[in-house]
Amino acid sequence: MQNFEFYNPTRIIFGKDTIAQLADHVPSEARVLVLYGGSSAEKNGTLAEVRAALGTRTVREFGGIEANPTYETLMRAVATIRAEGLDFLLAVGGGSVIDGTKFVAAAVDYKGDAWDILRTHGADVTGALPFGSVLTLPATGSEMNSFSVISRTETREKLAFGSPHVFPRFSVLDPTKTYTLPVRQVANGVADAFTHIMEQYLTYPAGGMAQDRFAEGLLLSLIEIGPKVIASPHDYDLRANLMWIATLALNGLIGAGVPQDWATHMIGHELTARHDIDHARTLAIVLPAMLRVRKDAKRGKLLQYAERVWNLRDGTEDERIESAIARTSAFFESLDIPTRLSAYGLGTETIDGVIGQLAQHGMTALGEHQDVTLEVSRRVLEASL
Repeated sequence: MQNFEFYNPTRIIFGKDTIAQLADHVPSEARVLVLYGGSSAEKNGTLAEVRAALGTRTVREFGGIEANPTYETLMRAVATIRAEGLDFLLAVGGGSVIDGTKFVAAAVDYKGDAWDILRTHGADVTGALPFGSVLTLPATGSEMNSFSVISRTETREKLAFGSPHVFPRFSVLDPTKTYTLPVRQVANGVADAFTHIMEQYLTYPAGGMAQDRFAEGLLLSLIEIGPKVIASPHDYDLRANLMWIATLALNGLIGAGVPQDWATHMIGHELTARHDIDHARTLAIVLPAMLRVRKDAKRGKLLQYAERVWNLRDGTEDERIESAIARTSAFFESLDIPTRLSAYGLGTETIDGVIGQLAQHGMTALGEHQDVTLEVSRRVLEASL
């Protein structure tokens, strides 16, 4: 197992009727900006509960954060904070709102061009406003990690940053707030969490026995509940398990001390930036192709995945590997998530543009071995057609 440090200061407040506990965790003297996305948080009563819990604190609201949060929108939130002297942020929504709030928190006192936070991937972030979150869409794990992905409309870029300064102070997770989510968003959440786990698990054997078994348990749980959580939107236990699995998928625990990949995400980001495909759906497109193209480098873990997750023990090694990859694609398809670029109206003409963006962003040596060159990324995209 590799050397590692594990640090995660985020307090999780989980369960029914927990939004009221904001009163205990937002400082009583705080001047709060509540950030949210569209109208759903208002329609389903979540914002009303948040307002009630915040009581007599000074509260301002900023809505309209996109599904892929944009730099342009978030900088308007930064301007509001500076103009009104606000000092605490509260994200109400899914991973996009929380990601956006992390950027806003880091940008308020940032010296210079705030887009440099993304260009340097957070390396020069020295502080951030404190913030918490109320999660309404389980998917990204942003509620318990220090990472964020932001898009810039003007340049069609989508970049990530991370910093220990942008861990949420706390996150409220009430599974009942997911009951009214559209089916597409729930399915995306399952696929997103699944791929987060795979990026940390399906690399090469590194002796992380606890991490492997933990990751495999999470994958098996998603496979078991994925279709059910869509078919039974008001089943509390299903929604509670999805919410907690998605958090555990990317809070740093299963990735501690083991190699990580993330090449699928880097290619997926460029597909979203250029073609506006849902983030989770780009992952479902890229991941099976990534596994096929890189099956030799990932052989040991692919065989382990085939046996422990899909119970595949018969046939040759290549047959078991191919069957495991096919079942992965079939799982995404069972959630009504297509796994081919052609299903989104894209063909070979899109590949050069994506490769060009990867080159522009320095994504030329990706993966756990840093051997996913631009040529390998091209082969992955070709296999995704």
